[in-house]
Amino acid sequence: MTSMRPRKVLAIATGILGFATLIVVWNQPAWLRIGTLISLLKESAPPKLPVPVEEVASTDLVDTWGAPRSGNRRHEGIDIFAPLGRPVISTTNGVVFKVGEDDLGGHVVRVLGPGWQWHYYAHLDRFGDIRPGSIVKQGTVLGYVGNTGNAIGTPYHLHYGVYRFLGGAQNPYPLLGADPPASNMEKTARRAAKKVHMRKAAKKTYTTQRNAKKAHTRRVAKKSHSTGRDAKKVDTTRVFSARRQVPAKQIKTRVQPIVD
Repeated sequence: MTSMRPRKVLAIATGILGFATLIVVWNQPAWLRIGTLISLLKESAPPKLPVPVEEVASTDLVDTWGAPRSGNRRHEGIDIFAPLGRPVISTTNGVVFKVGEDDLGGHVVRVLGPGWQWHYYAHLDRFGDIRPGSIVKQGTVLGYVGNTGNAIGTPYHLHYGVYRFLGGAQNPYPLLGADPPASNMEKTARRAAKKVHMRKAAKKTYTTQRNAKKAHTRRVAKKSHSTGRDAKKVDTTRVFSARRQVPAKQIKTRVQPIVD
């Protein structure tokens, strides 16, 4: 009877743990991406990141880290100003943990990236084609620039923050200096330009080969014509010369009359 109690307690504990795991996974499907999460943990956090808004250069950014905010807060991130609806892209590979609402951030996306750093994108106008548990690559569109949350009434911008997994925020401004990944439009344009270039090169090669073949054919024809004409001249000359020659036996000698 006594020996049954530890087994019963262990079974109950296992059941509770399994039920708790199901609740966690149900509420956060990103934890199902175990392989990707382990891979991200093994990677180092990148020393440089691209600007997370398309068509914005790093030289256009302003360091607003630590600037005073309402409620005795300090700004823990960077505001990147851009027109309404400009695509917001992921600065890293990662797993999406949140696509939803914050009181301050409005429409927000949270991505766990290499080195298990959190990347926070706020004040979005709308979301991209992502959901919690989505695996994203650097350059994946997460949403579009807006001014939701406590940014209503302010110029359209993205609030971007970088956070340690179990620590505080860090200033993203020094990190934003890498070349931006090519957007889908740029990739499509490059592929189209490459196809056009290949077609032009193929057409040029074909035209060159065709012209060379024509020139060779003309040279051969001209040479054959010249050879035939020269041969005809030789034959004509021989016939003419033969006609002018008279055999000796055909020569008639005039006999002078004898005068007595």
